[in-house]
Amino acid sequence: MPTNAAVQNPEERLQELGNASVWRLLLKYSLPAVVGTVVMAVYNIIDSIVIGHAIDDPNVVSGIAVTFPVMNLGTALGMLIGAGAATRVSIVMGQNNKRMAEIILGNSVQLTVFIGITYITLFAIFITPILKLFGASPNSLPYAREFMLWILPGMVLMNLTFSYNNIMRATGYPGKAMYTNLIGAGMNAILAPIFLFGFKWGIKGAAIATDISMLITSFFVMAHFFNKNSTLHFVRGTFKLDWKVIRAILYIGMSPFLINVAGSAINAIINNSLLHYGGDDAIASVVVFNRFVTIFVMIVIGICQGMQPILGYNYGSGRYSRLFATLRLAIVSAVCVTSIGSLIGAFNPKIIAMAFMQDEAQITCAVNCLRITTITFWMVGFQIVGTNFFQSLGMAGKAVFLSLTRQIIFMIPMLFILPPRFGLDGVWSCFPVCDCAAAVVTAVMLYIQIRKIKFRKMEVAL
Repeated sequence: MPTNAAVQNPEERLQELGNASVWRLLLKYSLPAVVGTVVMAVYNIIDSIVIGHAIDDPNVVSGIAVTFPVMNLGTALGMLIGAGAATRVSIVMGQNNKRMAEIILGNSVQLTVFIGITYITLFAIFITPILKLFGASPNSLPYAREFMLWILPGMVLMNLTFSYNNIMRATGYPGKAMYTNLIGAGMNAILAPIFLFGFKWGIKGAAIATDISMLITSFFVMAHFFNKNSTLHFVRGTFKLDWKVIRAILYIGMSPFLINVAGSAINAIINNSLLHYGGDDAIASVVVFNRFVTIFVMIVIGICQGMQPILGYNYGSGRYSRLFATLRLAIVSAVCVTSIGSLIGAFNPKIIAMAFMQDEAQITCAVNCLRITTITFWMVGFQIVGTNFFQSLGMAGKAVFLSLTRQIIFMIPMLFILPPRFGLDGVWSCFPVCDCAAAVVTAVMLYIQIRKIKFRKMEVAL
């Protein structure tokens, strides 16, 4: 029996963004997006858990921790294109400009591949100094270097998957976007243990498993856009680079790009502070913290990805009441998610730590880390939704500013103030302090922007 998605024609897919119940729409678009983003997080979580238990050396966990910000840079470059293109597609579809959406789609392919090949080449050449910059010690460097060299080829596939999964979702296929990610995650969950425990390939086995999984996922994603029956698909004449389109994509995509770049820069400073005040055990704790909170952050990002086409379409078509209703619902949902993460981190830190590591000293350090860093984690959901609200409306400057508040404006000063006075606990305490400060700034900017939109709506009515 055909599903609703199967019988909907392209026009119906878009019209529902402006007419269907807001909470049903957010559920329809966010649920598959949440599954998709969590599945993407599972790639790293599976690698961390399997590596931590397959290799009997505590330094391997520290090595994985050091690779996280480096891979984050690659993800940032993928988001620069993917998030920007998806937002622009939603807005122009809301304006009934399908031809421009096709041009955006065609230009995005070349941008993604070109940027991917460029950064992979540079990473491969300078991988050792880059890893040292991000806090690799002589003990953890060999593991980090081996993992990165094997996973680099798959990162351009990761970028293609992320970019076109977002566009697939924005053009009315949230369920299909979810299924493509599930296929890749399932493959990774099967292959990683086989390569590490069965073939004894060590840390490179986890990287190869991820590469193969990404190859399969990217194939399914790209096949969708070669299908002429899709709402939006590749069309001849749209692949020629249009610099106005490129600027528009990069302008909007700059916000999530800078979030990840800032996160990588901050991770470099944090890792070096941890190495100074707590050694490799403290850096290993970052694996536990990052992997744990990533699950909840990815759920919130999934909510935001589901929110994005609804906001973009209704903002483009002037339906502001639906805009506000979607924002309210997304904020409540996101705060509930991060509140659960905050409670779990506070009351079950040891169980979480033991999932990723075997060494008792590392587990003790990770437990202390989680108890301090997750105190105000519940606020993070609100801050992420607020930032994505501005991005979804094409207000890249404001989104970029909010992206940098926690990561740069607040975190860097705190890292120079608290650790010298409180040692390792001072490093961990930077997280809750910055969560609070960033949430306040986000609330103020949202209040001002909502008032501006309401005033504009009154002017139109008059």
